[in-house]
Amino acid sequence: MTDTIITPAVDIDDVGSHLSASLTARRIEVDGPSSTSRDDSATTVIPKRSGAPATNYQTRRALGRASRQDLMLMAGAGVSALCTTMLLFGRLTPMQGTLGFMVVGFGIFVATYAVLVSLTEDRQAVIDRVMAVMLTSAAVLAGGALFSVVVFTLWRGRQALLKSNFYLEDMSRTGPLDPLSQGGIAHAIVGTLIMITLALIITVPLALACAVFLNETGGRTAGLVRTVVTAMTALPSILAGLFIFATWILILGFERSGLAAAIAISIMMLPIIIRSADLVLRLVPGNLREASSALGAPHWRTVWHIVLPTGRSGLTTAVILGVARGIGETAPVLLTAGFTSTMNVDPVKGPMVSLPLAAFEFVRSPQPALVARGFATAAVLMILVLILFTIARIIGGRPAGRLSKRQARAALVHSAHDRERIDARNQAKRQPAARQPENRHPDGPFPDGPFNEVLV
Repeated sequence: MTDTIITPAVDIDDVGSHLSASLTARRIEVDGPSSTSRDDSATTVIPKRSGAPATNYQTRRALGRASRQDLMLMAGAGVSALCTTMLLFGRLTPMQGTLGFMVVGFGIFVATYAVLVSLTEDRQAVIDRVMAVMLTSAAVLAGGALFSVVVFTLWRGRQALLKSNFYLEDMSRTGPLDPLSQGGIAHAIVGTLIMITLALIITVPLALACAVFLNETGGRTAGLVRTVVTAMTALPSILAGLFIFATWILILGFERSGLAAAIAISIMMLPIIIRSADLVLRLVPGNLREASSALGAPHWRTVWHIVLPTGRSGLTTAVILGVARGIGETAPVLLTAGFTSTMNVDPVKGPMVSLPLAAFEFVRSPQPALVARGFATAAVLMILVLILFTIARIIGGRPAGRLSKRQARAALVHSAHDRERIDARNQAKRQPAARQPENRHPDGPFPDGPFNEVLV
């Protein structure tokens, strides 16, 4: 037995009238409430604006550059601070000294500038302007200190830097009283390059493997390794030199050499490269790993073909930063490689000198010629480190996964080859297969051999 549902008849005109009535009751009235509205609570009323619109909007302050008013306030605060400081140091108090004059003058300048800004701005703007002055002053102070060191070193070593023999000769035939036209630092340049090359061979595989371990595995072991690496970042260089000197030279019995110095330098470079590479690999997007795993790639192939190529620029920057740290070490080289004034290209036998150690030994001498050679050696080392940091900045400025122009061209060439290969495969599939000759021998096909070739 089936149930019968009886639906009452619906008039279309009644439905339309109900809808129009409900829409009329809920309409938005701009000019005020309507007298024909049946429900005032369901009506939205927007009141009219009285009077002219307000025009006293707050002016937006341009960020990243100082306005004319800011410059005038800073100039006034600077003149006031200078006059007040001169009055304090010359008339009212017994204070004296250049350093004290600068410190007191800067404090008075900041206080005066804050008072001047508070006359026209609110508390938040005063804090913003004062902090901007403090940070800008800190940046100028750091830049001035760096600039003074660079200029002082270049000026003291200018006489030796202009000599060609300074880069092509060693000190084997040069005495302390010989002029700058004799001798050079070729042995120190070669020794530095050999030590850094050996240190890179030792450090780069270990550092990258440790960084991959810290990112791709978890647990207490990874946390312990990360803690140890962070602690090694602040390790004094003399401890690394003493450790290699005690183990490699005293216990194992090897002589002082460039290899021992390279091992000591690698201990100093290792935590720097690991920490930088760890941060770079953390920036690799996780969806790349997930996509590789979804395609069925094993974990090692994902790391080798996806993670490491994506962070290639950052990893290169990490290696260059480690080299810049290791190339300036003096204490480990002094303990493990000794000092020599002759050329030595054998990293296993005999003492070997580096640029920092040569500069240290030259500056210790009371002779003006050797002191000039020491400052010139420091200038060469400084220029080399500056070049390394510039390269790191250029390479590291590109975000992870962004290709250079050369890499983009290579990717386009590979894509064109892949497209040609895919088109050729699709065309071969669309063509009908070649018809094979039919073997009609009553005893079945012959085995592979000359008879089949004759039949065909």
